Amino acid sequence: DVQLQASGGGSVQAGGSLRLSCQASGFTFSDYDITWFRQTPGEERDGVACISSTDGSTYYTPSVQGRFTVSRDNAKNTVYLQMNSLKPEDTAIYYCAAGERMTLRNIARIWPIYEYDYWGQGTQVTVSS
Repeated sequence: DVQLQASGGGSVQAGGSLRLSCQASGFTFSDYDITWFRQTPGEERDGVACISSTDGSTYYTPSVQGRFTVSRDNAKNTVYLQMNSLKPEDTAIYYCAAGERMTLRNIARIWPIYEYDYWGQGTQVTVSS
């Protein structure tokens, strides 16, 4: 079956770093854009970073621009999210999701959750002050 397994979350102090991983199986990983989302209790799930399936272009929501870096290794069916200079407001459960033909959404930096075909289980990131 299709799986996206997110890992790498943890608890860090403000200013620290974490690297999240999302390993995929059961589908053609290289055909899909991969987006990282995050969600806090009672709030909507919002996209923060995306990497395209075609040319590897990356896109970020303004709140993480310059601090987070998304990358992918298609040979390993894995996408990464390097998070630096973490802030308490980055605290959330982080999810990875796979979707096709996301170019216009990527340009707009708006990623509706219903556009995605596959979801990972999420990994908790906690940033303390």
